Order: sequence, then structure tokens, then C-alpha cells
Amino acid sequence: MASIQNLEFELQNLFKEKRYSEIIFEITSKTKEEDRNAGLFVLLGISRMSLGKKDKDQVSLAVNDFKKGYLKEKESVNGLNALTNYVVASSILSDFEDSNVDFDEIKSFYKASPKPFCDQRPINIAMSTVYSRLSDYKGMIFHLEKIIKSKDFIIQDLCNYGYWRCFDKSWSQQDFFKFGKFLNDNLREYPQEKIIKLSNKKNKKIKIGFLSADIKEAHSVTYFLKTVLLNYDKSKFEIVLFTNQIKEDKTSEEFTNLVDKTINVGKFNDFKALNTIREFNLDIMIDIMGYTSRNRIELYKNRLAKKQVIWMGYCNTSGLDNMDYIITDPNLILKSEKKYYSEKVLYLPEIWNCHSGMNFKRKENPAPFLRNNYLTFGSFNNPAKINDNVINCWSNILKKIKGSKLIIKCANRRRKLDRIEKLFKKNGVLDSVSFYTRIDNVEDHLNLYKEIDIALDTFPYNGVTTSFEAIWMGVPVITLSGYNFNSRCGESINRNLKMESLIASNEEQYLSKAINLSKNTKEYLDLRKNIFLNALESPLFNQKKFSASFFKAIEEITV
Repeated sequence: MASIQNLEFELQNLFKEKRYSEIIFEITSKTKEEDRNAGLFVLLGISRMSLGKKDKDQVSLAVNDFKKGYLKEKESVNGLNALTNYVVASSILSDFEDSNVDFDEIKSFYKASPKPFCDQRPINIAMSTVYSRLSDYKGMIFHLEKIIKSKDFIIQDLCNYGYWRCFDKSWSQQDFFKFGKFLNDNLREYPQEKIIKLSNKKNKKIKIGFLSADIKEAHSVTYFLKTVLLNYDKSKFEIVLFTNQIKEDKTSEEFTNLVDKTINVGKFNDFKALNTIREFNLDIMIDIMGYTSRNRIELYKNRLAKKQVIWMGYCNTSGLDNMDYIITDPNLILKSEKKYYSEKVLYLPEIWNCHSGMNFKRKENPAPFLRNNYLTFGSFNNPAKINDNVINCWSNILKKIKGSKLIIKCANRRRKLDRIEKLFKKNGVLDSVSFYTRIDNVEDHLNLYKEIDIALDTFPYNGVTTSFEAIWMGVPVITLSGYNFNSRCGESINRNLKMESLIASNEEQYLSKAINLSKNTKEYLDLRKNIFLNALESPLFNQKKFSASFFKAIEEITV
């Protein structure tokens, strides 16, 4: 044993120097597997991962190393370190095609571990990588709560927690408001004397900044942001786009040509990013990330511009004292609810968002029902939004409507659909459900709507981009109205399309609307016809009308 311990000690210097291949050689050539302790297994696994996170074979070997280290020393520090690495490496392995990862076993290992260990941040962050792959909001919330209670959290942990609570109907808007204040109180403030001061000097034009980490190919944000960037008065407004990206692509380049200036702050620390942005002396900075993506929410605590606005990317309150406005519409935040948003509510007259449309000609497609003689429902939403209540409701639709089918498409890998598949199987309707995974080509993705008669919205976290896409393709969307901004997006979309008949106020009504359409073929076909004919002139796609109201609202708050 002494020689094993000596070897472990000797290898630490090689590890510091990142000589991973030598570490692997030393361990595998000088020790037998049965003689290795948990520390050596961890070193071996981390070295394999460091050499090839994109190499399935290397990751698979690392997973086995970490598992053996844990099973050998289940309660030692090194053994529990092996478990943490085993969980993370298994999650990475699950991203490879045809990988076989037993997430149930991982959950059992976690539950069997000592309580003090289970309360620590590293293992709970590791477990969150599992539940993220399973699109399981309950698991995400459980482990993020553990991290917050430990007080060993970073701001991104808080943002993740707030985001995942959007999937949970047990949280009221009062809960979001209270949590936002907690997040705000934990944000770092920089000494004012070290920050470039915002000038009181009036700009020649109204200077607007947008900050996003999502200006990349096929990201949903780009379709809505493009609307306003294509339709602004350059004699009155100057727009600076601040990206927070590691990699840029053709979409990034395209957006550069739509604005006056683009700055990538992705590699800047907060202090440098703050001063870089402040040098522009912006009248308004618009955040389109909120708690999502690679957000830089701490910058807003320190004020980037004279006025700060949250819009589009996150449909709820930020909780920040310095976030001055939230852009919304009258369907989303009732006047009596304004007190539960830390921002002043800036209402646009019709809809809070407008899609820029697709780059190919729109054609009316015949209803699949006409050739199939049965109704096909569909959802292309984020699978995390497809919770137990949603699955039960959709299962009842399939049971009540004879011969009906459901298509579910997930933008991510197959693993995210496993939880959903199991629940449909439990409900006895799995044979009526078809699953599709990622389709990279946007036109092919949209063409799948040709197989859908009626789209089913998720609740309480409604779809946005998926509903706009369905409507673009002439497919009606049944939605359920909720209790706050993010749970009323579907309602606002359908009201602005004059499709109030597709808005349900509860799950029973949601079910009955689907059943009624199945019984009234003419009404259903008329709905499709009206949606196709009227969508582009509706507030959903009328870019110039939306942009005019958007910039009018922005201009008014600069006064």
C-alpha cells in the first residue's frame, strides 16, 4: 500500500504540469487494477478526460475508472471525489450516440452517500448535469436548492435555480419576486471610483445597446431581435450590439451588418466588460438573457447604461434594483400584478415579441387529417416543459380521440426524451406517440409541421418560438393560460392572432378544446385556413408595425 501511496504522491507533479499521457502510462504499467486506491483511479480518470472529452472511448474508460474508485472507497474523501467525477463523466458519455449510461444507478449511489457529502456543492452540481440531460425540472430544483442551502453558491447557480422554477407551477409570481430580491442582494458591487462614470452629456442620437450570448445560427432569439434591428430609424437611433460569445458564426457576422457597432465581451471579466460598455455612454441597455444562457446579470447590478431594460430572452422579473423596465404586453402582466415585478412594466400595445419570419416562401399545406383520417397532434417544445401534468393531459387527449397520434420533437439528444417516453408508457398511450430528435436544417425542421394537425402548448411554461413556427406553417396551437408572464405567452400569441377559441383556462378545458376540434372537421379546417391567411399581417409577424411601437416605447423612457 505504501508504494501505491508514494506513486499517487509522485504523480501530483505530473498532474500539475498537465502531462496526462505519462500519468496514464505510470498508473497502468506500474499497478494492477485490484491494487489501485481511489486516489489513483481519480487521477487516471481525470487524465483520460483531459486528453479526450470528445473521444467516446476515452470518456468511457474514465467513467469506469471513477466508478471503480468509488466502489473501492465509498466513504473516503477520494472515493466520494471519484463519485462526483463519475457522475459528471457519465453525463458527458450520455451525449455520445449509442452510449449506455445507467442514470438510475447514479441516483442510487447519490442516495447511499453520507449526508454531509450529499449537502455539498460539487456533488449537487454533478447531479444537476444528470437531471439536465433528463430534462427533469424536479431533480434540477432539488439539487440547486441543496447548493443554495449550503451557502456555497455562485451567481450562476442562483440564475439556474430561478430559470428552472419557471417549469414549476407550485411557484407563484410572489415567489419569483422574493427570489429575485435574494439574487439581487447576492450580486457583487464594484467600487464606484474604479468604474468609468456615465456621462450626463446628451448623445446626438438615442444610443441603445443589446447584450446577448445567443447571436448564433438557428437560435430562437435571433428571429425576434432581427425584427427590430431591420427596422430602426438610423437618423434617430444608434445601436450597439454586445455579444457574450466564445465562438462566432455566420449569424454573428450577419448581425454585425445590422447595427452601428458590435463588441464581443465574451472573454472580458466583469470589471473590464463593465467599463468597456460604460465608455459608450448608452442611453439604454437591453438585456435579452435574464437568467438564461451565458448571462452577465452582475453587470446590470453595477449599471451599464442610464436606463436598463429586460426583454425577450427571459419572461419574468430579474429582481434587480437597477433593472429599470421589463418589456411586455397587456396580456402577460395584469396591472394588479405589477407589484410582483421589480422592474417598471413597459407595455407594448399588442404583443411583446415579433418574429422576423423565415428565409423561404411560405406555402399553405393540406391538413394531415385529410390523408390520414385521424388527427395528429404535435409539440416541438423544450422537453423540460413537458412535465407530468402536461403528459397526463396529452395522454387523455390520445385516449379520448380515437386513432389520434402525437409527434414530439426534441431539439437536443435522445436522452432528454427518456423520461417523457416512460410516462407515456405508464399512461398506456406510448404506441400513439412518435419521437424525433434534432433536425439541424431549419427548413427540414419546419417541414415536420406538415405532419401535424394541431400543436399542443406546454404549461405552465408556454412555448414561444415553437408557437410562432407552428403558426407560420399554418398549424393552430392550443394553449393554457397561466398566472404570470412566462405562463401566459401562449395566450398573448393566440389573442394577437385572434384565436381566442384556442386558449384554455384549465386542463379540463384544454382537453375539451382538442376533443371539440376532433368532432368538428369544418371548424378545424377553417381555423387552419384563417391562420395561414392572416398570420403574416397579425402582430406576430408584422415587423414594421411592431418595430414602430417598440422604438416609440424606448424613446419615451429616455425622456
